[in-house]
Amino acid sequence: MSSTIPPNINGSDVPNPGMTMTTAPINSSTQFTTTTHNMSYPKHPLIFLQTPAAQGIAGTLTFAALLITIHQIYLHLRYYNVPNEQRWIVRILFIVPIYSFDSWLSLMFFNNDSYYVYFDSVRDCYEAFVIYNFLSLCYEYLGGEGSIMAEIRGKPIHASWLWCTCCFAGKSYTIEFLRFCKQATLQFCVIKPLMAIVAIILQSFNYFKDGNFSPDSGYLYITIVYNVSVSLALYALFMFYQATKEILSPFDPVLKFLVVKSVIFLSFWQGVVLAILETAGAISAVYSDNGLAKIGTGTVAAGYQNFFICIEMFIAAVALRFAFPYSIYTEGQIMGQGRTVSLQSISSNLKETMNPKDIMQDAVHNFHPQYQQYTQHGTKLSKEDAQIEAEQDRRYQQNGQKPAAIPPPPKMNGTAKCTPAKRKFTEKTTLISSDDEFQ
Repeated sequence: MSSTIPPNINGSDVPNPGMTMTTAPINSSTQFTTTTHNMSYPKHPLIFLQTPAAQGIAGTLTFAALLITIHQIYLHLRYYNVPNEQRWIVRILFIVPIYSFDSWLSLMFFNNDSYYVYFDSVRDCYEAFVIYNFLSLCYEYLGGEGSIMAEIRGKPIHASWLWCTCCFAGKSYTIEFLRFCKQATLQFCVIKPLMAIVAIILQSFNYFKDGNFSPDSGYLYITIVYNVSVSLALYALFMFYQATKEILSPFDPVLKFLVVKSVIFLSFWQGVVLAILETAGAISAVYSDNGLAKIGTGTVAAGYQNFFICIEMFIAAVALRFAFPYSIYTEGQIMGQGRTVSLQSISSNLKETMNPKDIMQDAVHNFHPQYQQYTQHGTKLSKEDAQIEAEQDRRYQQNGQKPAAIPPPPKMNGTAKCTPAKRKFTEKTTLISSDDEFQ
């Protein structure tokens, strides 16, 4: 409470014009209110991330990316003729809805200083899943481990300082090479979610903040572990591509590799660059009118990261539509005039796609010491048998009729190449010792 003392009260001097004095406070809260009221603070304008323009741009591009990708996923599930390939494709495509919607939600809660950690953790976990799925899709394109080893076994590894393969000079491709590629991607599937959980725990105790490279903060150590893990996973992808690029060429791998690696690797380093800019002072905190920091610099850097991801996922949605077209799986069906597929069938296909059972089996096969020297071989069906099985599966899903057994396919020698729409593999595999494989 404040009042201006009139002139000549109790014989005192006339106060200066505009001078205010505080009467005896009724309580401490009154004095605090008065002091705060009379102090002047500069008005801090909203930063771009807080404006309706930023939220509108991010929201529009996010929902455009969702529409593009969900429609593409629906078409793959409708023409689900090669499950052993389309399973991995659908999983890869889900990166756009998860990344974009998660980043947009985090942006909507931007004014809450720590919510972004929880949203980003969901995104980080799926990021590791995508790298593994992409490598597994390449395995399916080439017919599995057995077919890949038939093509590259014994060939020398090209040593180059440019491609960081100089340490492999004088060595040739063996089953251990494929084990390394799978293990390098599977470790990322473990490290990434684990570090996300650690970040949430440290954040709850105020030991984690984006861009805080202090030795007392967990961000420094988590970033180092992330960097080593993601670099190893992407290096394994690159090594696999270098070894199989000739036999992968019919499947247009370049665009697929560029899109997946850009989404994973560039988004990671984009976040690191924003954190460095924050540390350098280029990104500042958001202050309230009383001069106190309302939103920390780590949250601001994470907010810009989420805004950029909303834009980038729209570009990725368009690129993925060209990289993984559904049309090659329609196999003679005219678009819009193909077989009728019920929602129950599409739901069943989606459920099969997201079943992580195959990932667990693959992890055991690649890490268990008992299987280190064994090559996994898939059973290859002919084109006619694949069509019969797909038709029986369709009838079973629609009418509940149990499909009749298909005669075992003839044993196929060699590694005959065929288009993706003409190839299908069963879930049955055979393990053959690498030493006896070609005897």
